[in-house]
Order: sequence, then structure tokens, then C-alpha cells
Amino acid sequence: MPRRLLAGGGCGLIRILVADDSEVVRRGLEDLLRQHAGWEVCGEAVDGREAVQKVEQLVPDVVVLDFSMPGMNGIEAARQILQVRPSTRIVLCSMYLDRQLASLAETAGIRSLLSKSNVSRIIKGVEAALRGETFDESQI
Repeated sequence: MPRRLLAGGGCGLIRILVADDSEVVRRGLEDLLRQHAGWEVCGEAVDGREAVQKVEQLVPDVVVLDFSMPGMNGIEAARQILQVRPSTRIVLCSMYLDRQLASLAETAGIRSLLSKSNVSRIIKGVEAALRGETFDESQI
């Protein structure tokens, strides 16, 4: 598999953590992300609290987070993740996108906001996050 220069200066596979309370969605996202050369899914979480813990343990480059999870939603999880690992790229996914969610995401430091209904855009959102670019489907 191709190796990529990471933001921290090291080379290796892009490590991605997937956090969603639906096992079906997690499996689908993992299958989709694993098809991309140079990426590996290093772990999964079923809620926001577990996502924060897994980020501390696994140190992924990117976290694909569901907005609506029990216990701690994706926005709060992103805030906590970015406090402990500010270089982590966050991709927030939701079934419903609107300006209020986009504003909350931006305030939390999330630069990629995607609709779960358009899985083909997930790859583009992760790529944009890795480049440090904003990818906000609520604006499309």
C-alpha cells in the first residue's frame, strides 16, 4: 500500500477511527474507507465517550463521527478529541444537515460536515479533512 507523509512528519497509512451507534453504518463506512489505498480503519466506537477514549488509545489521523449518538453527541466528542489531540481531523456525518448544525460544527473546530445519505461523498470529505480544507455539504 502507498505510504503518505503525515502532518506530524512521519510516513505511514492514514489511520481512521469510525464512530457511529449503528453497527450496520459502522460496517458500511469501514468497508468504504478500506477500499481507499493508503487508509486503514484502526478502530471503531459506538458512542462519543468511547470515541474520545479510542482517540487517546489509537491516535488516529481522522475520526469519522456520527452527530447523533447516545450519551455524547458528535459535536461534544469532537470538542473533547480536539482538546487532547488537536491535530486530529474530524469528519462529522448526520442524516440531517442545516445551518444550525453547520454553525455548531464550525464552533467545535469541525471542518468536514457530510450527509449520511450520500456515502460517495465520505471519501471526498476525508480527503478534504486530510488536506486541512473545509468540506461542508450543508452549503451545497
